[in-house]
Amino acid sequence: MIVYPAIDLLGGRCVRLRQGDYAQATVYSDDPVAVARAFRAVGADWVHIVDLDAARSGVPAHQALIARIRAETGLRVQTGGGVRNLAALEAHLAAGVERVVLGTSAVKDRPFTEEALRRHGAAIAIGIDARGGEVSVDGWTAGGGVKALEFAGWMEALGARTAIFTDIARDGMLAGPALDATAELVRETGMDVIASGGIGSLADIEAVRAIGAAGVIVGKALYEGRVDLAACLRNA
Repeated sequence: MIVYPAIDLLGGRCVRLRQGDYAQATVYSDDPVAVARAFRAVGADWVHIVDLDAARSGVPAHQALIARIRAETGLRVQTGGGVRNLAALEAHLAAGVERVVLGTSAVKDRPFTEEALRRHGAAIAIGIDARGGEVSVDGWTAGGGVKALEFAGWMEALGARTAIFTDIARDGMLAGPALDATAELVRETGMDVIASGGIGSLADIEAVRAIGAAGVIVGKALYEGRVDLAACLRNA
């Protein structure tokens, strides 16, 4: 199982939101590149980066910064937020990003999603961000009108190989991941499922491993000192 330390970018700074609420943002660093270097220094191979400004607006805001993180740290990058067309997707890939996450666009723009998966299937992850079981869109500000498992089935049928599942109510709460919902996706689809949201301890990470997830994203728990990244990586 791959452990993905997370960097959420808002206004050029490293932040964490509480349950996806932009009004409840905590700033942890003004230097996201330094944060990524610290992840690399303790042995991380990957970093998960979200462009929160772009997720809300649909306009890429941090592509240059994400490219810098990739170039200056050597970390493999998985990134999403506001990737709504091939130009934005392929700009990330051209900068060396290994995997791009499609969320809102996967719900709202089927032709783009089909084309993205046809051209770059192995480099695409589908973000399944759910509130009360319903997939959310536009930076988690609106409902997408489809249940998470049904949406996962649609994406798998289009050729998606990787999914990132987030229970929004748990995100930033440090109260444990949505194990049952994540396990259902692992069980009912053939995709590699990465768990996100709610990780608050090493025990939570071990619980995600036990349900067969391919990866886990750890954010606030790292910044709050609840989880030691080096220990996570040793156990991965």
